[in-house]
Amino acid sequence: MKRLLVAFCALLALAGAVSARGPVPVGDVPVAALPAEARATLALVKAGGPFPHAKDGSVFGNREKMLPRRQRGYYREYTVQTPGARNRGARRLVAGAGASGDVRTSGEYYYTDDHYNSFRRIRE
Repeated sequence: MKRLLVAFCALLALAGAVSARGPVPVGDVPVAALPAEARATLALVKAGGPFPHAKDGSVFGNREKMLPRRQRGYYREYTVQTPGARNRGARRLVAGAGASGDVRTSGEYYYTDDHYNSFRRIRE
């Protein structure tokens, strides 16, 4: 019984250590595999707008620490339309400023369809 209790406590400690690090990015997604709405949002980002939502282009704080750490203001977020949603929905495209300092040309784009719980880097 004591061994079982020790093993259970070790398992709980391990689970706590894993969750303390936070979620892990999912990986990559080719642009062709994105939903049409995400491809449309990406095209708008590269064109510099106009954007359909007032919050599009606002600073993404990366509080979830899912993306590489950068200074505040490096990442910008954009709404990806969700068919049938009455609000902005859960889908977003996040753009990094990259070496160019400009999200339109940086080539650093991430997609989430679960409101920042996971990200995939968009590969063009």
